[in-house]
Amino acid sequence: MDQLDFDVVVIGSGPGGEGASMEAAKNGLNVAMIESMTEIGGACTHQATIPSKALRFSIFQMTEVNNNRLYRDHGFDVQLSFQELRKSARSVIEQQVEMRTGFYDRNRVPIFQGIASFVDTHTVQVDLHTGASLKLKARWIVIATGARPYRPTEIDFSHPRIFDSDTILNLPETPQSITVYGAGIIGCEYASMFRNLGCKVNLINTRARLLEFLDDEIADALAYHMRDRGVILRHQEIFDRVESVADGVVVHLQSGKQLKTDVLLWANGRTGNSDRLKLENCSIAPDSRGNLPINANFQTSQSHIYAVGDINGFPALASAAYQQGRAAAQHILTGASDQLARDIPIGIYTSPEISSIGKTEKELTEDKIPYEVGHAAFKSLAKAQITGQRTGMLKLLFHRETLEILGIHCFGANASEIIHIGQAIMLQKGEANSLKYFITTTFNYPTMAEAYRVAALNGYNRLF
Repeated sequence: MDQLDFDVVVIGSGPGGEGASMEAAKNGLNVAMIESMTEIGGACTHQATIPSKALRFSIFQMTEVNNNRLYRDHGFDVQLSFQELRKSARSVIEQQVEMRTGFYDRNRVPIFQGIASFVDTHTVQVDLHTGASLKLKARWIVIATGARPYRPTEIDFSHPRIFDSDTILNLPETPQSITVYGAGIIGCEYASMFRNLGCKVNLINTRARLLEFLDDEIADALAYHMRDRGVILRHQEIFDRVESVADGVVVHLQSGKQLKTDVLLWANGRTGNSDRLKLENCSIAPDSRGNLPINANFQTSQSHIYAVGDINGFPALASAAYQQGRAAAQHILTGASDQLARDIPIGIYTSPEISSIGKTEKELTEDKIPYEVGHAAFKSLAKAQITGQRTGMLKLLFHRETLEILGIHCFGANASEIIHIGQAIMLQKGEANSLKYFITTTFNYPTMAEAYRVAALNGYNRLF
């Protein structure tokens, strides 16, 4: 069996693997990429982030036309099937694959398409899709194999009405009703999408509140808006069994409830893609969910083997994975870590969107940090009134004495874009991070950005 030598071997070409391989290659290291799929980009490009967000935008476009009185009064009524709505994703995926393949070509990083497994702590075997096998030896190895939906063995995922977040995109038609089991980020996003399609939606949450890691006010706003839109939220419920019937699926809950809908989307948990790596050959032990424990530098129990992105568990965001990959490569290059993979904003693509960075009110209260709150309701902004996207708010948390920005939380249209204005100031050092920046800065009018000035003035006035 042939053996090739490299400085760095990266396993998985999703955001984490791309970040690691590009950073290492651009700094002179000889890098190889192993990808199990037939095209570059990983699950992010082909099964998760890109196709789901493209679907969400297509749904948004259709519902905007149907809900806009200007179009409705002129007889417009667009009713596209689920697969028709998905068509836009295909062209986006093709563009992403072409662009990302170019990254590897320009940086002279060879791509080996096949299944990777460890032979020893410095050697990875690749069983190529062509049927051949070869060995890649490297000083450093970066595992970026991602994660997949967790599938309980007692649920029959081969049933045509039972889906997970990877297979739901193959839904042949729009159902009239759906049960989403699991109210994490993925579950909430899909519940929003299907409700916007006019489906009856049950969202089953195994916890007491939605998205408990969010600021309480933002999580409460999401729950209120979902209920207002007609989503049935069921908190602190655990499934007992799933019954498949000819015309749907019945979810039996331990509380005795029975929920019958056309389809079931199982969105409760993720499993790290570590089972085919033969980690026993390099003495790395995954946890019960297949994730790889790491230290602050993204090193596993073998210091020359790194794990970045969803394979290490939290926060399971594409943006975080990319920065983790870059940080791991920088540690390989310099032996030091920087702040690349810290202070990552969270973006949740519900309807409306949610985005946040920094501390929540609960965390600041527990840490006994004297803080104040500034609010800007979107319904008061001229831009929101013009666009009709009036639902939402921007919330600034800042230190009462220094005026340092401690947390930013946004709920509403374009929240994932709006958050970056505040992020740029919040991550500055010393006096540059101050509420006064938003008070003294002139914002274009009308814009959603001026929510920062409104929220800053609202909070500043609370100090006196």
